[in-house]
Amino acid sequence: MPSVMEQINQKFKKAAVVDVRSGDTVRVHQKIREGAKERVQIFEGLVIRTDRKGSHTSSITVRRVASGIGVEKTYLMHSPLVIKVEVTKRSKVRRKYLSYMRARTGKSARLSATVFDKEAVNAVHDKKAEAEEVKLHEEAQASHDADAADKLKEDAKLEAKAAEVVAKHEETAKEVS
Repeated sequence: MPSVMEQINQKFKKAAVVDVRSGDTVRVHQKIREGAKERVQIFEGLVIRTDRKGSHTSSITVRRVASGIGVEKTYLMHSPLVIKVEVTKRSKVRRKYLSYMRARTGKSARLSATVFDKEAVNAVHDKKAEAEEVKLHEEAQASHDADAADKLKEDAKLEAKAAEVVAKHEETAKEVS
């Protein structure tokens, strides 16, 4: 019989996650909440570290160079904020922690790619996460439609006001003549 801690851990663990290894180039889709709005931010980079693979606290550290500055982010694989992780390139490495990549730039930072089946690796279907992504997309679409309707109403008000001003101007012109 599993302990209480194991039951809690299993409850928050995702059904399936992508098999990510050190040396992979990945795109991480993360949900960002800014005030009342939510959006999905994509961070693409090299996985320089994988930790605790079998655990519900498994994490990856992704590194990329943005504007000449190295940026590293650590993601918990089973976090509800991480919507999707897709492997775009797999490289041949012999270590679990690629700390030496921090000091490398240019050609020396290249890793030799290996052939792998992208569809098979990235074909992880977590129905809950997919439903959440669809819901976010629908909410964004509804918000966009509401904004467009408000803009149309505002434009109609401005046109009515302009027509009123033109009519008043013509009436004043007739009175003067």
